[in-house]
Amino acid sequence: MENYQMISNQVEQFKRLREEVTRIMMMYQFALNELETKIEILKEEFQLLHDYSPIEHTKSRVKSFESIIGKIQRKQLPFSVNSIRNGIKDIAGIRITCSFISDIYRIKEMLEQHFDVEIYEEKDYIKDPKPNGYRSLHLIAGVPVVMTTGREIVCVEIQIRTIAMDFWASLEHKIFYKYDEAVPPHLTKELKQAADAANLLDQQMERLHKEISIIKEKQQDVGDEFTKLLLSQVGQSQLKLPPIIEQEVGQILRDEKKS
Repeated sequence: MENYQMISNQVEQFKRLREEVTRIMMMYQFALNELETKIEILKEEFQLLHDYSPIEHTKSRVKSFESIIGKIQRKQLPFSVNSIRNGIKDIAGIRITCSFISDIYRIKEMLEQHFDVEIYEEKDYIKDPKPNGYRSLHLIAGVPVVMTTGREIVCVEIQIRTIAMDFWASLEHKIFYKYDEAVPPHLTKELKQAADAANLLDQQMERLHKEISIIKEKQQDVGDEFTKLLLSQVGQSQLKLPPIIEQEVGQILRDEKKS
């Protein structure tokens, strides 16, 4: 009878915990929605103003209740909402894939400065890769969410990586999905070599990106000088243009004098 009562209490406790977790998981989903909306606005703004966006795409997820319970058991935490919120930092996760390595740190800086996001933890696996070659920037951040009960700060794991890093990590995960045995040394070596090859590609594309950017800036400078010369010639009546265009140029000259 005592055993039955104990089991019954545990089942009841489990049900209450599940209901409470369902409520707090809404907060984690809202935090991801908030973050994704801000990232999408940033992406569109960059594309419109600079004809370039450092963000390729994003992917997010909230852990299932079963996955959360499994992690609680592995970490030997008590079954409570406080244990979940304080002991598990990756219930909500978002992965931001970008074009170049420099974009990774640029995005991190934007998150801190403009997104009202506080970075609690940072693990830079780009500067210090894992033994198997894995590279990515991992952040644990506090994202503010407004609920009917008040303002809540929700922990979200943010992973930022390049396309090449994401390609390697995705295939590595597929290769070893549900493989719990020790990885043979020769496979670990080949994985590391593949990761190093992806890193070399990242570095090469970064260098090409910088060189092209410098060339574009020089072309822009030449274009600006030509425009100034054209405007000065028109202003001195040394160059005659059709009346409509001349009116437009005249307006530009008047605006420049005012500024």
